[in-house]
Amino acid sequence: MNPILKDVRKEIETERLVLKMPVPGDGAVVNKAIQDSREQLRPWLGFVQEVPTPEDTEVNTREAHAKFLTRENLRYLIFLRETGEFVGSTGFHNINWEIPKLEIGYWIDTSKSGKGYMREAVAALTEYAFKELECVRVEIRCESGNLKSRSIPERLGYDLEGILRNEDLSVDGQRLTDTYIYAKVAQ
Repeated sequence: MNPILKDVRKEIETERLVLKMPVPGDGAVVNKAIQDSREQLRPWLGFVQEVPTPEDTEVNTREAHAKFLTRENLRYLIFLRETGEFVGSTGFHNINWEIPKLEIGYWIDTSKSGKGYMREAVAALTEYAFKELECVRVEIRCESGNLKSRSIPERLGYDLEGILRNEDLSVDGQRLTDTYIYAKVAQ
């Protein structure tokens, strides 16, 4: 089946959150979170090395919308259910619809960190991947030094399948890093 024919939810709700497909106009709220969180995100995310302009983020958000429609990547923006306040971004990347398997990535507005929002969002995506998208494998990859990011798959019961040593360069290009690979597989 052509992936574009795959039915995918544009919105996923949890107890406290709403995960939504990005749409044109979302770039401003995403850019503000990047600006406000840039120092904490810079060690881990390439797109924060040079802080994007609001226009850059709007372009990126519109590209994410297009990739969502073609099922190439399924990014979700996370909002608080009660207030509509932006929390962060998560989604499915490196999708292989033939297997089917995918990887979950995420980042959070650091003013919202420590409240369990990202764990709640990733738990919802994990369940959705297995129950509705019928995936047989879900991965989360984290740089070894990013302990906050690693805590999410660890708390959600993902298995640490391996550590790829000296596998990548840090986002600033200054040192080699190890990548932790966590996974859950269908039973």
